[in-house]
Amino acid sequence: MKRENGDRHRFPAKPESRSRRKSVPVPIFALAGYIVLSAVAVAVLTPLLWTIVSSFRPAGELFSGRFSFKPETFTLDNYLALFKPLQRQVGGQVKIFPPIPYGRYFVNSVFVATSATLLSLFFCSLGGYGFAKYTFRGKQPLFAVLLGSMMIPFHVALVPLYVEIARFGWTNSFQALIVPGAAGAFGIFLMRQYMSGVPNDLIDAARIDGCSEFGIYWRIALPIVKPALGAMTIMLFMFHWNDFLWPSMVLFEEAKFTLPVGLKSLISTYNEEYGVLLAGTTLGVLPVVALFLWMQKEFVEGITLGAVKE
Repeated sequence: MKRENGDRHRFPAKPESRSRRKSVPVPIFALAGYIVLSAVAVAVLTPLLWTIVSSFRPAGELFSGRFSFKPETFTLDNYLALFKPLQRQVGGQVKIFPPIPYGRYFVNSVFVATSATLLSLFFCSLGGYGFAKYTFRGKQPLFAVLLGSMMIPFHVALVPLYVEIARFGWTNSFQALIVPGAAGAFGIFLMRQYMSGVPNDLIDAARIDGCSEFGIYWRIALPIVKPALGAMTIMLFMFHWNDFLWPSMVLFEEAKFTLPVGLKSLISTYNEEYGVLLAGTTLGVLPVVALFLWMQKEFVEGITLGAVKE
């Protein structure tokens, strides 16, 4: 009997010790995760913070070799130079250069990024809805080809795409920046995954009520995948807003330059306006930040949609 009583008191202690051992590493992993995320945040935000601070420094202080987040001389000349004529000393003489058409660059970028984003949202969501909710001949092979095209780097298709745009006569035009990416493979694939979650019973009920096929897509499917559209809107707008390589190839006229291409013209062999470049870059970040703050709820919901199962 003594052994039995001793066993009764001895055996229940083992599960408790195991549970204690399992609960100890959880805060450690959480702390390690916070440290890693904090380090990544610092690495990402440091260049942006330095750009903003340096945009208020005079040109001579930029090349002093001292790394500091506090400007010794605070000035707004770099921002004013974006909208007024530049005065520079060339060969001992002060020459006046025409103002930078920064406003034109900014408006061009807003138009191109907004138009390309809206067009891509429509065609990608429409293609994703078709792949998710319709059955047609060659559906699987066509979708496989679509996924395979995502593995082809953009630089491989750069020359054929330029030749095609040139034959259409779209060089030096905004069509060349908006139309080619209107139905991207990644966008169709992403929307297809979200459209698969739209209930089929809801679609059948809409058909019984006499709703057209496009009406079902527009009035039923799109409102359900609104978070996904919000996340995709931010990603597409950022891509077109920051795109530099393709616009620099197809745009020749300065009046049609987008913001990245226009800012690049500030740095050349005979012109080195780094302070003005930093000021223009700082102002160029504001639309993306404003869009994210406006649609951050949809962005977070779109990213995490389907991550938690009920």
